[in-house]
Amino acid sequence: MRLYRFLRRAGLAAFLAAALPASASALTNEESAVLSDISAKLAATQTMNGEFIQYNPDGKEVQGKFFIARPGKVRFQYDTTNSLSIIADGKSVLVHDKQLQTYDIWPLSQTPLRLLLQSNLDLSKSDRVTAVSVEPDLVQVEMIDDAKFGGGTLTLVFDRLSAELRQWTVTDQRGVQTMVTLYNVEVGNQLAADLFKIDYNAATNASRDKRRR
Repeated sequence: MRLYRFLRRAGLAAFLAAALPASASALTNEESAVLSDISAKLAATQTMNGEFIQYNPDGKEVQGKFFIARPGKVRFQYDTTNSLSIIADGKSVLVHDKQLQTYDIWPLSQTPLRLLLQSNLDLSKSDRVTAVSVEPDLVQVEMIDDAKFGGGTLTLVFDRLSAELRQWTVTDQRGVQTMVTLYNVEVGNQLAADLFKIDYNAATNASRDKRRR
């Protein structure tokens, strides 16, 4: 599958970030106030779950369910027709393809996922914010990241009234975009700890088997 090959080739860049240079942008008073409200909402949201649709550069759509528990934990589980899952357990990020029996692991601290999963992200004060667009119904925020794996730019879209995250778009160095839209979002649910469990033994064994081939 194209998505999985892209994930393997560029780490998590295909999912959350792109290698484009940018510089921090000064905020207006309105932008700063709106980003403060969004940041407060994010800080107060410990858990979030729902469904997502991912629009790939080739025009294909894939979908599934997502689960977030701040700080540091997330699971993107693609539909049953796709064996791919992405899991962060607070320490590492795993991309697991059951069909191909592959496990790829990165330190969470070195991936862009840490920005979405940290508990104290303040967009109104972050020097990673390079552009802000405030509309009556939505707020768009462009950020940069210097993560070792997949560092670059990330555009987030929030609902203006609820201040909830609704979408993000990735643009790589060639201008190719990948967009993820969230829907049926629920907050505050108690999420099972097993959702964010990484089987390190299985990952180690798969890596060892791969080297033997």
